[in-house]
Amino acid sequence: MKKFNKYENKFNIIGAKIKDIRKKEKITQDDLCARMQVLGYQINRSDISKIENCNKFIADFEVLGFAKALNKSILDLYDLNK
Repeated sequence: MKKFNKYENKFNIIGAKIKDIRKKEKITQDDLCARMQVLGYQINRSDISKIENCNKFIADFEVLGFAKALNKSILDLYDLNK
């Protein structure tokens, strides 16, 4: 069984930013899911919801996929002002 560490009781630190960017760009979770799948990532809408709510671990290569799918830099997905 996989065991993931948590940071401040979250499985990832970029989910909220993904959600924020997605909503500002008026992209639905289904649209983001489709973009990710076109890029070759096996992800579904439910996974995106869990990631955005910081309830699912996200691998580094998936961070790259989200950045590409949202037309953003990887650094845009991290809140570096904390």
